[in-house]
This record gives sequence, C-alpha cells and structure tokens, in this order.
Amino acid sequence: MKLKDFMLGVVTGLAAAVVIKEVSERVSPYLSANDVLNNIKAEFKKQSPIDGSWIYMKTENFKNGFMEVPVYRGGISRMSDGEMETFEFAADARSGSVLELVKVG
Repeated sequence: MKLKDFMLGVVTGLAAAVVIKEVSERVSPYLSANDVLNNIKAEFKKQSPIDGSWIYMKTENFKNGFMEVPVYRGGISRMSDGEMETFEFAADARSGSVLELVKVG
C-alpha cells in the first residue's frame, strides 16, 4: 500500500465523520435527557445531597408567555433541615438551562 493511498483513506474517513456529526446534530438538535438531568443534579449537589431524581425522556412544549420552547420535565428530591424537599423543573432541551423550578409539597 502506498502512503498516498493510506493518507487518502484517512482524510476520507475524517471528512465522513465530520459530515455524519453535522447531519446527526441537525436531525436531533436536543441534548440527551440524561445529560440534562446529570447537569441539574450536579448543581443541586453543590448545596446538599440528593435523595432521588427523575426526568421524562420525551420533550414537550413550554410556553412562557411569548415563546414556545421544547423542554424536558423532571424532578429532584433531597433532605434539607430534616425535611424532604421536592422540586420539579422544566429544562430547555437544546441548552439544558432550567426555565422553571417549582418547589412542591
């Protein structure tokens, strides 16, 4: 095998990988639900340990008065001062930013 043929194969493979990555991001522009939940849990853990968490794997539309955004809904529970606290959230499916956080119970 000639070095030229080998290099052509490497360059072709890299180009194909870049194209596939770009196309896959356009087909599914959302972050994974697990990544969003892990980021939110990491922020909560900075304040206190977490007892439980959940997230819906499918997005839903969230209206904040003037625009509609695809979000993941989920929740976090933790102990604080001897009492269980439960929070529900709506996180932007594209960026993972929390758009709504409500303490329940």
